[in-house]
Amino acid sequence: MDGQVKVAVIYYSATGITYQMAQSAYEAAGEAGAEVRLRKVRELAPEEAIRSNSGWQAHHLETQDVMEAQLDDLSWADVVIFGSPTRYGMVAAQLKQFIDTTGPLWAQGALVNKVYSGFCSTATSHGGQESTLLALFNVFYHWGGIVVTPGYTNPSQFTAGNPYGASHTSNNGETAPDHVTLAATALTAKRAIQISAALKKGMAGG
Repeated sequence: MDGQVKVAVIYYSATGITYQMAQSAYEAAGEAGAEVRLRKVRELAPEEAIRSNSGWQAHHLETQDVMEAQLDDLSWADVVIFGSPTRYGMVAAQLKQFIDTTGPLWAQGALVNKVYSGFCSTATSHGGQESTLLALFNVFYHWGGIVVTPGYTNPSQFTAGNPYGASHTSNNGETAPDHVTLAATALTAKRAIQISAALKKGMAGG
């Protein structure tokens, strides 16, 4: 239907932590009535590096059937939600590489006026979660996008604690996202869809 919001959840995950958050965003978007695509970005690491880490290799095999993100996913979507582990306070190189291929869409104005949001994970507490999300948002500003965050729009956010987007501390991959993290990720997706639906209606003159 014309009013249905289209959502692309695009993520990178090495050992599965960020993937679990992406799944939460994907499921929440579907529950909110959106048409959703779940996409991983292409892995850049060599096979020997992946094989050297049992968790990385296991997750690589587990998600081998998840489709890789294409530029079409961005042009198709009304809402784009990016997820990434933190690398020195920035997004992972794999996600950044995908973002760096978007020049043609940007030049055509095909990324403007979409709703964007994000989530991330770190190995340690205070490992750059907020700086990673803020760095990601810089991309959205260049695209002319509308950044939507969970803020403190739900009482649960006072427990989750990050108004910029859902975030998780994995303790070097040992701690899976709990219900608080997954709820914050779901809220991030639902907020983005809510604002996109209002935007679509407004721009259509409804």
